[in-house]
Amino acid sequence: MTRLSIAPASADDARIGGFLDRQKRRVDAMPPGMCPLAQQLTLLEEGALQTCGKCVPCRDGLPQLAAMLRHLVDCQADAAEVERMRALAEMVRDTSDCAIGYEAAGALLEGLDTFAAEVESHVSKHACQRNVGQSVPCETFCPAHVNVPAYIALVAAGDNAGAVQMIRKDNPFPTACGLVCEHPCEKRCRRTLIDAPLNIRGIKEYACEHARADQVPVPERQPSTGRRVAVVGGGPSGMTCAYFAALMGHDVDVFEGRKQLGGMMRYGIPAYRFPRERLDEDIRGILAVGGITVHTESPVDAARMAQLSAEYDAVYVAIGAQTGKGLRIDGADAEGVFSAVDLLGRIGDGDYPDFTGKKVAVIGGGNVAMDCCRTAVRAGAEEVSVVYRRRIADMTALPAEIESAIAEGVEMITLQAPAAIEKDEQGRCTALLTNPQMIGPVKRGRPAPVAADKPQMRIPADIVLIAVGQNIVSAPFEEFGMAAEWGEFKADAQLHAQMDADKLAERGADAGTGANVFVGGDCQTGPTTVIKAIAAGKVAARNIDDMLGFSHTLNCGVSAPAPAPNDRAAYGRVEVLERPARERKHDFEGVEVPMSTEEAMQECGRCLRCDHFGAGACEGGRIQYA
Repeated sequence: MTRLSIAPASADDARIGGFLDRQKRRVDAMPPGMCPLAQQLTLLEEGALQTCGKCVPCRDGLPQLAAMLRHLVDCQADAAEVERMRALAEMVRDTSDCAIGYEAAGALLEGLDTFAAEVESHVSKHACQRNVGQSVPCETFCPAHVNVPAYIALVAAGDNAGAVQMIRKDNPFPTACGLVCEHPCEKRCRRTLIDAPLNIRGIKEYACEHARADQVPVPERQPSTGRRVAVVGGGPSGMTCAYFAALMGHDVDVFEGRKQLGGMMRYGIPAYRFPRERLDEDIRGILAVGGITVHTESPVDAARMAQLSAEYDAVYVAIGAQTGKGLRIDGADAEGVFSAVDLLGRIGDGDYPDFTGKKVAVIGGGNVAMDCCRTAVRAGAEEVSVVYRRRIADMTALPAEIESAIAEGVEMITLQAPAAIEKDEQGRCTALLTNPQMIGPVKRGRPAPVAADKPQMRIPADIVLIAVGQNIVSAPFEEFGMAAEWGEFKADAQLHAQMDADKLAERGADAGTGANVFVGGDCQTGPTTVIKAIAAGKVAARNIDDMLGFSHTLNCGVSAPAPAPNDRAAYGRVEVLERPARERKHDFEGVEVPMSTEEAMQECGRCLRCDHFGAGACEGGRIQYA
């Protein structure tokens, strides 16, 4: 009888774990602007090295494919060789025994289709496309292209006011983005190669904590141009456009339908995440520019829009997405069923709900759902549940928001699809009925739920909050003549609003009507993030200025300090902490505890100054954003 033993792991296999960690870090920190074919080559060569050698297609085919792709990357392949590579890849994909072979070949084929323009450039022009070229990762991935290394260096030098001024060069909401930005700037931070991405948002929050936005001088306004710009919507996109347009010397009128400025930052983000007084600091800073006249409680309909287009030199429509989507299920009309967006909107004007002793169910898995469930906890609810038809891993909410909600006592009920709302004889909500789901095939980038063979679930609920998306009130603007698709306004790359010729003809409008209308933010892209709305406002202002015949250059008044040599020692990433859950869940005060000076200085010290080193070392190597 054969005796078994526990064989020790290979010493090399044990040691390779460290190298795999470095490899993962390098992939995570892949610089923006790299040639996509070169990126593919690295993955294909890795696949070729992983082959076990049992099946011929993988063993012999992957090295051949790697050599052919190398030839293409070096701009030495012709169209015939590309076709031979495609044919070989199809054979390897269809005949390999395991995923090492067929996935590597499949990825190559997908890349040849996805990056067809890059392939064509390598073959016909013997060069990469013009848009290929490394840039500073944080600045590139910030939608507003804020000069991140510069303001971090200013914070490190103790000049927090200068840091706020540097941020304002591209983003007039430094406080907002210090508190609620989803920080896309961090995702390819080159510091990942050493330890972890910088906490860029936390550094920004620290700067705005020590140099309040309404206390830091704004840039000097350019001489008056005599041109008038109307901005419809006083949210992040509209106010950003107003800020930059006013700085350029144009006279700006902002028309806001609600009582106060701020858009979804005031009417969609709860005060515990973004205290209203901090939002007001940013708004006061914007208005300090001068030349901006605000008209609150001034909704714009089709007739008013036609008037604005005729009377003003340019109009920017940034109305956001401020109404909630409903659910087509039985009982949705029950007393106690509310739109999450409407609830948060009322809170924005100081109308706080009282859920004392109530059982609350929130339907959805995005940031709005997290805002609602955490608000319900603070409103005194006895029980709060988030009901989602996918898994926690599939939620679109920020992981930190999910973790915070769970810490505050929110129960996550996943893989349950809303089926009906149960109500009593008086029409009051009593429970949410759900159909169990199981996770299924991947569709459009994430696993889709499918019905599971399990009994229906009953979740007792006095209040049901629906947080499944937002709608845009587009009808008045479509009546004016603005083109829309699925409720979202259509625009070109410069944010010029596209007009519907048939609608214009219907109301007898001139064919040139709307030529001075721009549109951007959530109403053009669909609901997205604050920083993307800010970026749209910045782009609109710049293009309005160009349309009006100007080319203003704005100066924030500060520059980045000279870089010091990189600190190459590995550090742990400093995280922004929250007040203890047992304390914070009873009030609407700000939950975050900003970095201390010691923490901020350590985090700033980790910055590798990619604006100077690396992509910025050579003239023309760093993309300069306007």
